Amino acid sequence: MDKYLIVGLGNPGAEYANTRHNTGFMILDAFAKASNIVFEDKRYGYVAETSVRGRKLFLLKPTTYMNLSGNAVRYWLNKENIDECRLLVIVDDLSLPLGTLRLKGQGSAGTHNGLGHIQQLIGQKYARLRVGIGNDYPMGGQVDYVLGDFTADEMSVMQPAFDTAQDIIRSFVLAGVNITMNQFNKRKAPAKPGNQNTPSDLKDPKDLKDSKDTKDLTTP
Repeated sequence: MDKYLIVGLGNPGAEYANTRHNTGFMILDAFAKASNIVFEDKRYGYVAETSVRGRKLFLLKPTTYMNLSGNAVRYWLNKENIDECRLLVIVDDLSLPLGTLRLKGQGSAGTHNGLGHIQQLIGQKYARLRVGIGNDYPMGGQVDYVLGDFTADEMSVMQPAFDTAQDIIRSFVLAGVNITMNQFNKRKAPAKPGNQNTPSDLKDPKDLKDSKDTKDLTTP
């Protein structure tokens, strides 16, 4: 049976459960609920198993905190002998409008620290689904925004995106990354509540490392 590793990035703990930075966790939670499966606390992460038309899926929510996500990904790839071409990592993205979904077959980590650590350990040749969380925060407010909870208005936009993300996961497993990109990347971004900053307003994520409030970017 073909095996796939589907990883949602985020931070463990109730204080992070509904934060924008936990978008990856939230999508896997929705997928698990729809599949009637539950996560178990295992090495380096919460893991759930299911199958889609004869393909075996391992859902992974790393418990390493964001900047050490690569440890969990590398371990479970090796443990289950899964090729990197069958890895999909789901992450939040400040540079995309709220609720926008963008799938890529490979590439650089960009400014995401979780992807950055994964890249250090296994390289760039794996699929990643970026989920827009917008950037509607005042100057200097990036940390509080990323680690803040989604508002009710934002969730009204994000929920359909979470549903579509589940379709993308299934399509990735059944049809492959190229067909899935062609099908889903052409869709328009959903309407967003309020105004948002332009990408030029975003700070370099290294600024987050200097904050006392970013537990996700330091070892626990």
